[in-house]
Amino acid sequence: MESYGIIKTIFDTYGTTILIILFLVLVLLETWFQLRKRVQSRWKRMFINFIVSIPAFALLRLLFLPAMIMLAKQNVEWHIGLMHLLPAQVWLKAILAFLLLDYTNYIWHILLHKIPFLWRFHLVHHTDLDLDITTSFRFHFGEMIGSVLFRGAAIVVIGAHPVLVLVYEIAYEAVNQFQHSNVKLPFRLEKMLNYLIVTPRMHGIHHSVIRQETDSNYSIIFSFWDRLHKTIRLNIPQNAIVTGVPQYSKEHELTVGKLLLLPFTQIRNWEKTEREDEGNANKMKR
Repeated sequence: MESYGIIKTIFDTYGTTILIILFLVLVLLETWFQLRKRVQSRWKRMFINFIVSIPAFALLRLLFLPAMIMLAKQNVEWHIGLMHLLPAQVWLKAILAFLLLDYTNYIWHILLHKIPFLWRFHLVHHTDLDLDITTSFRFHFGEMIGSVLFRGAAIVVIGAHPVLVLVYEIAYEAVNQFQHSNVKLPFRLEKMLNYLIVTPRMHGIHHSVIRQETDSNYSIIFSFWDRLHKTIRLNIPQNAIVTGVPQYSKEHELTVGKLLLLPFTQIRNWEKTEREDEGNANKMKR
């Protein structure tokens, strides 16, 4: 089956349907069961986030997915990658490849925060002053271009099959919507889910204006990568979290045009917040 046919059948037909239904369900749930209080107009943010996402969505469909499937097809034809060297059953290889795709995305997420050039583009995502399902679309198109190179290399090294690449991408987008949503789940239920996947409370901490909290909870689908590397942080109450980036906290600076141009401007240094200063002072007293 040609690359276009695989993408059209698996992603466009099944994946898009699943993601649209999930989006609508989460919109309703975060309307009825709100986890964090909003500081901006919901509909204004929804408009801004969707417009900012249009170039990234276009690149996802027209560049990212075709490139990933082309590379995955080469894996099959040339028998390259770890999965082709592993003497195991097909189902076991599929599970391992899925896990490795997620692990490499955990690493990619860390690089987005740690490498200044990459942070320029990922910053657009973190400047959202609220956190809800529309934040899951708020990515700069420049970040999408960078992900083609890193995630493409990961697919080649892993030796992932084209179908698995698309299945992972659908799962990636689904959990991305869920973890960014402003849905207040019963605490016990979310705690159980969080042993396996990233949940709204866990990812809410990652979007904090406090640098130490932002520099945690990097996992994409499975939360155990953060546990494995001790980058997990769960002990922050949601009502204590201020969402965003401290040096970009003014709403008039977060328009569609300014967000799209942001990576190409001089990036401001991260500023400490009052809660961060209080925490450092308390440590010094001990």
